[in-house]
Amino acid sequence: MRGPQRVGVVGIGRMGANIAKRLHDVGYTIAALYDVRRESAADTAAETGGEVATSLARVTELSDVVITVVTDDAAMYRVFATEGDSLLNGARGKIFVNCATVMPKVHVDVEKFAQAQGADSLEACMASSIPQAREGTLYLMIGGRREAFEQIKPLLEKMSVSLRYVGKAGRAAQVKALVNMVMNINTAGLAEGLGLGDALGLDLDMLREVFSQTGANSRVLETDGADMQNRDHDVYFSAAHASKDSGIALALAAGVDLELPLARATFEQYERMRALGLGDLDKSGVSELTFKSRHGRAAANS
Repeated sequence: MRGPQRVGVVGIGRMGANIAKRLHDVGYTIAALYDVRRESAADTAAETGGEVATSLARVTELSDVVITVVTDDAAMYRVFATEGDSLLNGARGKIFVNCATVMPKVHVDVEKFAQAQGADSLEACMASSIPQAREGTLYLMIGGRREAFEQIKPLLEKMSVSLRYVGKAGRAAQVKALVNMVMNINTAGLAEGLGLGDALGLDLDMLREVFSQTGANSRVLETDGADMQNRDHDVYFSAAHASKDSGIALALAAGVDLELPLARATFEQYERMRALGLGDLDKSGVSELTFKSRHGRAAANS
């Protein structure tokens, strides 16, 4: 597959929309956009061009490469259904690039479905967020056939600042699950540190500065520390997604008979956020459970 490719995007949320805009900016033809909320696709099409497709099969028909950014395992199986309207209809020669964080088995199954139709499927797991999608500076972990990866590597490079081929289908999803598991543990730990500091009457600006100069430093401190202190939880990566991703890691651990107590405790914190109606906050909102003056007291008593 040489030269500019016609790109379809399925799942026009914030990540999907910004990926489409980025690829349009660097010269790719956005041929089709599809979302169950048609207005989301239409809003993005106003900037990128491309048909607002009314069926998944139409996306495949119009595109050489289809990028999917859907919500969960069920959504992946829906868009790659083996009967009815599906991206697999007329898929011979096409390449699917699937960016959702889902169970590794889903990527393995989708690759099998695609290859049965003469197509290829890659997982492109993202360890970044919305601004990086728009700027083309995602960290991408790729799984699937190496030959398919090499075919569309130039496109993936326009989406990313760092591109790593991990291995066969399912492997990149395993790595992504571990990345998010550790990130979520760090986030929950930072929230507890700042929450305790607040309860002790410490200056939190000072505390964050000390953290940054000592073994308490982390990337999460840089991205989430001030937001936790200031209760600024505009969503980049939601608590609901953090719960889902920690759950994926725990399921993988169960499959190899391994107990992960910190991952489980973190999962339970994000599940508590969902139970309190806070699941749509950014993951930094876990601090709402650890500051006594916030939801923490109610959460402790529930």
